[in-house]
Amino acid sequence: MLIVMHHTATEAQIDRVLKAVEAMGLQAEPIPGSLRTAIGVLGNQGYVDDTTIRNLPGVRETIHVSKPYKLVSRDFHPESTAVQVGSAVFGAGHPPVIIAGPCSIETEEQMLEGARIVKQAGAGMLRGGAFKPRTGPHSFQGLGVEGLKLLRAAGDASGLPVVTEVMRIEQLPAICEHADMLQVGARNMQNFDLLKEVGKTGFPVLLKRGMSATLEEFLAAAEYIVAEGNSRVVLCERGIRTFEKATRNTLDLSVVPLIKQMSHLPIIVDPSHATGKRSLVPIMSKAALVAGADGLMVEVHPDPAKALCDGAQSLTGEDFTRLMAELEKLKAVL
Repeated sequence: MLIVMHHTATEAQIDRVLKAVEAMGLQAEPIPGSLRTAIGVLGNQGYVDDTTIRNLPGVRETIHVSKPYKLVSRDFHPESTAVQVGSAVFGAGHPPVIIAGPCSIETEEQMLEGARIVKQAGAGMLRGGAFKPRTGPHSFQGLGVEGLKLLRAAGDASGLPVVTEVMRIEQLPAICEHADMLQVGARNMQNFDLLKEVGKTGFPVLLKRGMSATLEEFLAAAEYIVAEGNSRVVLCERGIRTFEKATRNTLDLSVVPLIKQMSHLPIIVDPSHATGKRSLVPIMSKAALVAGADGLMVEVHPDPAKALCDGAQSLTGEDFTRLMAELEKLKAVL
């Protein structure tokens, strides 16, 4: 439930409502805003009788929120959230942030060269996978902690904040030591224990949509993180699984404006994993920005032909530099 106070409500009246909610055995979450003060009511397992609350001085109205996600919704938080990761800021009127780098961390030379390429082209963050969730057990699984060290060194050398994926709770201490942002991948979107622990770290989180997840399930997964007191969440659309086989996944760009209507969290798009085809990444990157995305996550490799993971969807340095120049022109128009 959401309790909307009159704009003239006093601190004493707001405090009285907070105590009334707590007396009902529920959690009261004040939500200050520029035009109104609202109080979110959490912890209920069913319908809340709002008769007592509705008649308190200063209360304008009560709104019953039936969504499984509340803290990430526009109902509870009308104003857009900005998430800062080092020098990069996602959402809330800021320019789109471009995250770029190789799918997997392979060698020191590869990471340093990849970081140099994406930095020079204008990327705002560096990506790289140290722990890799692969469909087959015989595929390259990543370098682990050694890869984290290489990613950190490349980020420091280029001056870019870094993001990498966490697959298990026990990996969190090492990843938090080396990364600036934690990525929860599509396969772990509904790993609720992991989401809770990631939320407790307070680190910025990049949450990817599950390959078969509905929009409601996607936002409910983000709710697990925010419910732990961590609102520094950036959503990522990376394509969903459909009957179509021409591309790796089906890129659902309609989710970008929909999420902006329903949630205050920023959302970016990963055209590399969505299409699986290098030739489609530039045009879908532009389409994502036109749809209103707060950024992109693009795979870039110094030599895609020798990549140990996802070389077919990785841009070369030349490709990426050209794309960034085209995106600058597009941003000027937008």
